[in-house]
Amino acid sequence: MYYLGIDLGGTNIAAGVVNEQYQIIGRSKTKTHVPCSEEEMCSQLAFAALSALEDANINIDEIVWIGIGSPGSIDRSKGLITFSSNLHFHQFPLERLLSEKLCKKVIIENDAKAAAYGEFLAGALKNANNALAITLGTGVGCGIIINKQIYRGSNASSGEMGHMVIEHNGRPCKCGRKGCWEQYASANGLKQTTREMIENEPEHAAHLLELIDHDLSKISGRTPFQAMRNGDMLGTKICNTYIEMLGCGLVNAVNIFQPDIVCLGGGVCNEGEILLEPLRKLIAEERYPVEETHPFTLCKAQLGNDAGIIGAALLGLDDKLS
Repeated sequence: MYYLGIDLGGTNIAAGVVNEQYQIIGRSKTKTHVPCSEEEMCSQLAFAALSALEDANINIDEIVWIGIGSPGSIDRSKGLITFSSNLHFHQFPLERLLSEKLCKKVIIENDAKAAAYGEFLAGALKNANNALAITLGTGVGCGIIINKQIYRGSNASSGEMGHMVIEHNGRPCKCGRKGCWEQYASANGLKQTTREMIENEPEHAAHLLELIDHDLSKISGRTPFQAMRNGDMLGTKICNTYIEMLGCGLVNAVNIFQPDIVCLGGGVCNEGEILLEPLRKLIAEERYPVEETHPFTLCKAQLGNDAGIIGAALLGLDDKLS
């Protein structure tokens, strides 16, 4: 038995055929061309799906369903992308249109939820009862697992942790609020903090400026961590500030959900224990006390970009358990 999962992003469409052992046995990847019509998007998704099937040497009749993880708000009951700013769609009946095109059952879900489900089935969250998968990318994405199932909330828009305010009247956010967590904890937030601190402390910024060839547009999430590893004072200060802001939101999330485990994904998590260990210490100091018989784990996500494909491919299993 095989399943097909598609991770639909604003930049790329990645598809994979997944077997019963939750392994990807065939892949495809193509650029996402947006804005486009609904029909054009279905054609792009169909091409990605059929290319992955060809790579796996599998016929479409051999897969049970096609699952899609998409950015934006998803109405599971109607099979709609109700709104996605990245894809420029509003009330897009993706399930129906793609199902008609490929003559196969289609299931859609928010991409962060799909990635969390992938980590739950085959990655860092495996065997957890209650867990969070938080992705630190352009923004902050979060998928929630409660009692071994994806938690969607009453309007299917749960998990918008990135828009939890951690600094009153702080940095403006695209959502309309100020001081949202993703303005500080995302990769973009880290780059903005780095830029601001370089500009505010030019007398201490010589090493950081060397790393970016004196071009502030070249700042990446790796820049301050590289400087810190080199013993740079300002780089260390930037990283500590970032960890404090990231940790603030993590403590809030842990206090709200009391999960067994939280896994962090995204490029900045490649820093490994230099990031995770101080976060664990901060959470241990600031989380709301619970009995020691209920331990908490913070770790790096295991599946990387494959989490979205695997989770999307297996969305029907979550439906069966509902």
